[in-house]
Amino acid sequence: MPHDAKDGTHWHEPAGTKKAGFGEFKKQPTPYDAFMESEGVPVFRDIGISCVANLPLHDWKRKGGRGHYIQLYGTETKWGCYVVEVPPGGALHPEKHMFEEIYLVVEGRGTTEVWQEGDTKKHVFEWQKGSMFSIPMNAWFRIVNATSGGALLLAGNTAPNVMNMINNVEGVFNNPFVFRDRFSGADDFFKPKDDIEPDPVRGLAMRKTNFIPDVVDCELPLDNRRSVGYRRVEPFMTNNQFYYWIAQHENGRYSKAHAHTSAAVLVCLKGKGYTYSWPERCGPTPWKDGFGHEVRRVDYGQFGLVTAAPGGARWYHQHFSVSKDDFRLSAWFGPHNPGRDPGAPGEKHTDYTAIDLDKGGTAIPYFMEDPYLRKEFEETLKRNNVPCRMDGAWYVPPNANDEKRDTVV
Repeated sequence: MPHDAKDGTHWHEPAGTKKAGFGEFKKQPTPYDAFMESEGVPVFRDIGISCVANLPLHDWKRKGGRGHYIQLYGTETKWGCYVVEVPPGGALHPEKHMFEEIYLVVEGRGTTEVWQEGDTKKHVFEWQKGSMFSIPMNAWFRIVNATSGGALLLAGNTAPNVMNMINNVEGVFNNPFVFRDRFSGADDFFKPKDDIEPDPVRGLAMRKTNFIPDVVDCELPLDNRRSVGYRRVEPFMTNNQFYYWIAQHENGRYSKAHAHTSAAVLVCLKGKGYTYSWPERCGPTPWKDGFGHEVRRVDYGQFGLVTAAPGGARWYHQHFSVSKDDFRLSAWFGPHNPGRDPGAPGEKHTDYTAIDLDKGGTAIPYFMEDPYLRKEFEETLKRNNVPCRMDGAWYVPPNANDEKRDTVV
């Protein structure tokens, strides 16, 4: 049964038991992909980069500065990212948009002005290298460089989620709605807050603040979920759905590998290290079992990026601190936080990435990991003249009858 199409092509029902369609096809660009292409700014696509400051910057007419889009593998359609340079002694164009956005200052210092449509008062706060802040949904803002040198900012946002849904650029950048619940206009709205409270989903440390002056050296509460001495906090800014956390591994130590689906990107804030990622189907010992060729590695330092799960399905990923400084990372997920895994509201869930494999989670305890990892880590530390602080007892399989073993350590 042929059906004429306007372009002169025809569609026919398949003959006999054959299946309709091409079978193989190329992924089509999303509305957000098309938007990035229309901006004339290049898009970096890979599993990671050693430092975002190394990306070549191109003129960005809409922003009024120079920049480079970033779409690491596994984040496509999940959230957006870019770097933008504010002109020396100048400012980016004022803008507002119907998506959430957070900023991390990579270089320089300056100010940000924020105001609501129709308001005469502008809220102004100062930032420096290492500052992090969020722009309230659809509020006007203007980013100003206070120096004669470069100011570079890394941004993460939910632009792909919004653009792919409504497929209308004007609706994103010229929507008149004012979100008073996102930006109250209070005088202390951008005043840093250090109070810690449990997040409502997993009971982990959370800090409600719309501005952090220095994420590189701010205090982090003890967590212990990834490695001994591991510290972590979840900032909650401007009532965002954009989820991220800040954490730190002690020097001379490394995290347990753990598996989850794509979305997370690790941003290095301090120290140096490397991350290994591999598909969960390769198992906990990929080198030993002949899957070493499927393991991906990224070495990075301050303001480097690596995608935790670049291949769609669940991937293991493991982070190694190899410098004399502690290894501080921030993980950006977009609106895909662990509390939104599949399941009906109220259904029982577990913090599975912090529970060991032999206890029903996805974390690989040190005694079950591939021996290659420990050997390479110790050799790397020796070359870097950094003492290894991994306890040999952590690699010893527990007594099968010991029901009191601490699964976190």
